[in-house]
Amino acid sequence: MTSARPPGRPRAGIDAAVFAATLKTVHELGYTGATMDRLAAAAGVAKTTLYRRWESKGALIADCLLDAFGPPPLTGADRVEVLSSTIRWAAAKIGEPGVAAAFAGVFVDAVSDPPLREVLATRFQAPYLRALQAALDEPEHRVLLMIDVVVGTLLHRMGITGAPMVDTDLTALTDMVLHQFAAPT
Repeated sequence: MTSARPPGRPRAGIDAAVFAATLKTVHELGYTGATMDRLAAAAGVAKTTLYRRWESKGALIADCLLDAFGPPPLTGADRVEVLSSTIRWAAAKIGEPGVAAAFAGVFVDAVSDPPLREVLATRFQAPYLRALQAALDEPEHRVLLMIDVVVGTLLHRMGITGAPMVDTDLTALTDMVLHQFAAPT
């Protein structure tokens, strides 16, 4: 009689457990305190399990953020609705526990780590960049500027206040972005 399970340890659900433990640990201890040892312990896996999947903490965080964000909900009847819904979606995601700290921490590390910058550019930013370019029919440099303005502003607010942007300020940010990007170039 043959077993339906492949040899070795079961792997189903490991990524989900690691991602949940990562955001929880970053939320509780901050990005710096969330070492690979602590992340492995919190996820209930060996540290070698993490390093078999991710070459570094930064790569793990990038994939964790990609999982936390999921696909962008590019919904709306026109550019204004697509931009507005995307900005509010990004604000809601950045406001989730652990996300802003993970985001900011991995960006700080990437400043002096070219391989991590490449991971962030290809695995995290590229899917959103392509989706927004297609939805908005805008060149890459304009979409990158919009991402920089929105994400940078949202992360700055979380870093300074420790809280997500309040709705009135989020509306003002959306209005500023719409002023620049609502009409096609």
